[in-house]
Amino acid sequence: MQRPTDLFDRTAEWDDLTDFATRPGSGIELALVRGRRRQGKSFLLRRLARVADGFYYQAVEEERAQSLVGLGKALGAFLKVPGGHIGLGNWDTAIAALGDLPAIRRPALVVIDEFPYLLRHSPELPSLLQRAIDHSRDGGGPPLRLILCGSALSVMAGLLSGTQALRGRATLDLPVRTFDHRTAAQFWDIGDPAAAFLVHSVLGGTPGYRDLISADPPKRAGDLGRWLAAGPLNPASALFREDDYLLTEEQTFTDRALYHSVVTAVADGNTSQASIAAALGREQRAVQHPLTALVDAGFLSRADDALRSRRPIYQLTDPIVRFHHVVTRRDLARFEDRRTAEAWTDAQPRFTTHVLGPHFEDIARDFAFRFASDTTIGGRLSTVGPAVINDSRQRSQHQLDVVAIGRNPNGSEQVLALGEAKHTNSKRNESDLARLDRIRALVSVKHPSAEAARLLLFSASGFDRALSAQARSRDDVELIDLERIYRGD
Repeated sequence: MQRPTDLFDRTAEWDDLTDFATRPGSGIELALVRGRRRQGKSFLLRRLARVADGFYYQAVEEERAQSLVGLGKALGAFLKVPGGHIGLGNWDTAIAALGDLPAIRRPALVVIDEFPYLLRHSPELPSLLQRAIDHSRDGGGPPLRLILCGSALSVMAGLLSGTQALRGRATLDLPVRTFDHRTAAQFWDIGDPAAAFLVHSVLGGTPGYRDLISADPPKRAGDLGRWLAAGPLNPASALFREDDYLLTEEQTFTDRALYHSVVTAVADGNTSQASIAAALGREQRAVQHPLTALVDAGFLSRADDALRSRRPIYQLTDPIVRFHHVVTRRDLARFEDRRTAEAWTDAQPRFTTHVLGPHFEDIARDFAFRFASDTTIGGRLSTVGPAVINDSRQRSQHQLDVVAIGRNPNGSEQVLALGEAKHTNSKRNESDLARLDRIRALVSVKHPSAEAARLLLFSASGFDRALSAQARSRDDVELIDLERIYRGD
């Protein structure tokens, strides 16, 4: 099927969906498409349905009877029946009507968007779909390719988990993720890496946010304040309370104050369950459930320390949630009163420390995993993550932002590279490299392969002459600035 000209990127997703929509064979096949709000899921699926001559229906928040009437009207209009309406008394009838759609050049395609809205009043839908899928496969029914889409990640993921009715029935489970930092810069048409990084640190790679800001994106770093005042910091903007909207969308979040508190604790730099609990003044077990729920809903990521298993590190996955919890929510009264300039000036220290710093670490890991060459990393890596290194001699801990792990031919793990990412106004110097040398020596005690690990120094402000000269004289050191993060390998 011909790719639409107005579809930016999403090449892999389009290929997966067109392959599913044209897959030969009888009966109903099921696909799930999931992703956070404003990632372009509906945009993508509407174009798929248009190209495939398929039926697209977007559910809304309404009662069961209204949903059936709405679906009947949409289906009647699609089939051009007299009166433009098909009576659907229940969901069994509705599923049967969808299953009877004519397959002409290829299997019939049905897309039901915002499926979680239907589940709120019709929790029996997955079981009814299971029965219809099984019956169509057993009896060789007409070919139908059914796509269910939703933004409530925990709900969509739960459809295929455990003993749920649809477990084992989906042949495609497609997450639509945010753009990486390079793709986002192209999407926003920002050529300056420093400006592109600042925009990405606030909005991440969510394409739908571009239509919500009328001001042109900043072309240089100095334009950030003006642009923010017209968008995320403008109380009249839809982005001003985007973190609230995102949290509200998750039906499992009954105590929003608690979930906001956990997110704020992580935004403040608390990355372990113990430190998060301490920040909230609670016992560790009291934050286990909200942490798990936030991970399931895609607000937090949970990963083991790259060098020590069973030591989970929690991090925020959505930049705009981090931005609002660090900047806006701390000074909400002044931002709502449109005293933006003074409130933004006072927010600069916490923005630099708790937004730019962590985000620079995030894209440093992303660069290492997606874009860095084998030469830069020192081999073919399999995973990249952070780690905390204990220094018993100095009675301290060292934070490693980038730990690149590969595998030897015998299957054992090998530490390929160790890196630090710092977003500071000053250039990095020889003391930074000396510190990283010492950390490598500490890591090598328990992980001998780290003795040959390459050292990666990431900087948003560059490197001084002495460090640059020393790096040129060594074959185990890589200096990586924003220009390289956005354009190099």
